[in-house]
Amino acid sequence: MRANYRMQRLFVPQPLRDGGTIEPDRQQAHYLTNVLRMQPGSQLLVFNGEDGEWLAEIAEATRKTLTLALTMQVRPQPAPSDLVYCFAPLKAGRLDYMIQKAVEMGAGVLQPVITQHTQISNVGTDRIRANAIEAAEQCGILAIPQVREPVKLDRLIWEWDDARRLIFCDEGANTNNPAPALKAIKEEHLGLLVGPEGGFSDEERRQLRALPYVTSIPLGPRILRADTAAVAAMAVVQAMIGDW
Repeated sequence: MRANYRMQRLFVPQPLRDGGTIEPDRQQAHYLTNVLRMQPGSQLLVFNGEDGEWLAEIAEATRKTLTLALTMQVRPQPAPSDLVYCFAPLKAGRLDYMIQKAVEMGAGVLQPVITQHTQISNVGTDRIRANAIEAAEQCGILAIPQVREPVKLDRLIWEWDDARRLIFCDEGANTNNPAPALKAIKEEHLGLLVGPEGGFSDEERRQLRALPYVTSIPLGPRILRADTAAVAAMAVVQAMIGDW
């Protein structure tokens, strides 16, 4: 069932049950009452990433509290996406954009990866999760991606489940067309690895290409900025062998 894009959607951490009530946090309450000018009786949609999507009604609104009454479930909780999205962190603005687009396009796991050319050492997973939730609220998504702690590329490879095909965007590929390599993939469980602004090092590319569970793909004849490459890679993988 598709999302209702005409109604306000709100992520809440509380359990959602028939006949229950919830209280949004202070920032959410301010947004609903002071920005959107919602009043008692106004309706919106709420979700928590576990219990599906529910129709809720503002039951009480005071200066200090806002209470939402749950009336009915409008969409059941879908199975989470299986796609593991591995990415080298970028500078804040570009990283926010990349996370939002990855969530919109179906990432199930967000895995920051530190490579030799990664320029960002302090990766804020709380900020990544906040951007993932914002994207889910805006785009009708019910399953919030899992946000993992950053790992170095060597550790990612060492701990990788070799039953899951890992696709990596190889700027040193000898071809411009990703289609033949993607069409040859038979595994159902997939991961996607996108590099940093400086790209993968020669050593990293050799290391990845040598692994039997890794497929390298090009992203066309033009040099793409890292955040653009990330969106392009997600789009082509999802369109050819994903859930589109």
